[in-house]
Amino acid sequence: MKSNKAVVKVMRPKGEESAIAPHIEAILSMLGEDPKREGLARTPRRVDEALRFLTSGYRMDVEKIVNGALYEVKYDEMVVVKDIEFFSMCEHHMLPFFGKVHVAYLPKNRVIGLSKIPRIVDVFARRLQIQERMTQEIAQTIQEVVDPVGVGVICEARHFCMMMRGVEKQNSRTVTSALRGIFRDDSKTRVEFLRLAHGGKLSE
Repeated sequence: MKSNKAVVKVMRPKGEESAIAPHIEAILSMLGEDPKREGLARTPRRVDEALRFLTSGYRMDVEKIVNGALYEVKYDEMVVVKDIEFFSMCEHHMLPFFGKVHVAYLPKNRVIGLSKIPRIVDVFARRLQIQERMTQEIAQTIQEVVDPVGVGVICEARHFCMMMRGVEKQNSRTVTSALRGIFRDDSKTRVEFLRLAHGGKLSE
C-alpha cells in the first residue's frame, strides 16, 4: 500500500560532507563538553542531518507538491481536513513547537487532492517559524493554489520555549487562525468551520 507521507530529501552542500557539523562540535566544546567522547562522537553529524530535515521546507516547491492535483467539480460545501499533525522550530530559540492544524475551504469550481493539504502544511512547518506567520502562509497558499470562495486555518500548538525555559508553563497552548474570503466575511461560515474543526455537530 502506497504511503501518502510526503517524501522529503535532505539536501547536502555540494563538494562538502557537511557544513553544519563542525560548528556543532565547536558549540559542544563551548558548553564544556568533550565532543570526542563516545556518546558525542557522532552527535555533530546527527544534528546536521536533523537540522536539514527540520528545515527542509525551504527547499520544497509548492507547485511540485501539488503536481496538478486540482480537479474541476461542482461542489459548494465546505471541505475540512482536521488534526494535521506538525512539528516546527521556533525561530527565536530554535526549540520545537508542535501541534495540529485544521484547514477548511469552500470550493468555487475546483478542489485539491486531500493529501496535498498536509504536504502544504509541511512546507511551512519545516522551517524556522513563528506560529502566527505559519498559519497565515498556509491559508494564503491554499487561497492562491485552489482559488476557493474562502479559506480557514486554525493552528493549535505547544511551544518548548515556554515549557522548558522562560515562564515554564507546561500546559499552555497557543491557538492562531487565518481567515480568507467568506470565512472572514460571513459569520455563519466561520462558526460552521469552528464547530467542525473542534468536533462539534452542525445540528443538535
